[in-house]
Amino acid sequence: MADDPRRVLVEVVARLGRETQLHLDERHRHFWVTNVVTLVIALLLLILAAFNVYYVKVLYEDLNGIVFNMDSMHTNLRRITDDMTGIAGHVQVIDHHMDHMESINRHTGGIADHMPGISNAMSGMAHEVNRIDLDMVVVGKSMFNIQQRAGNMTGNISIMRENVRQIARPMGIMNPFMP
Repeated sequence: MADDPRRVLVEVVARLGRETQLHLDERHRHFWVTNVVTLVIALLLLILAAFNVYYVKVLYEDLNGIVFNMDSMHTNLRRITDDMTGIAGHVQVIDHHMDHMESINRHTGGIADHMPGISNAMSGMAHEVNRIDLDMVVVGKSMFNIQQRAGNMTGNISIMRENVRQIARPMGIMNPFMP
């Protein structure tokens, strides 16, 4: 039996319909997988974008901190430069004074040469001062004796004055009668 050309056509069309349906189902499944993968990637990209925004914010704050620190360092370095200029001026003054150290050293050496003689002279002076001190003790005792004797003399003169008054009293009474 020969195949009916219509039947062959129907089978070919049926087979073409099944293949087309399989192809459409497979395509639909691929689209669904692609959509799921796209959604997952989009979610991952959103999460990654959120982290990126956070990290950009942190980076911005850190960079602002770095800029602030650099400004502070610049200000401090400028202050240090001014201080170092002042120190350099003081060092120059000290250097100028250090030029005189050689003459000071010579004079100090001269003083050191004379110090033993000065020490001997001071020892002699100390001995003489001790002798003067002893002499002053003797003078002090002598002054005490003189004071006692002057006191005795003052007392004796007081007695003599009283005696002269007693003698002068009768004379004072006679005075108005005498020419």
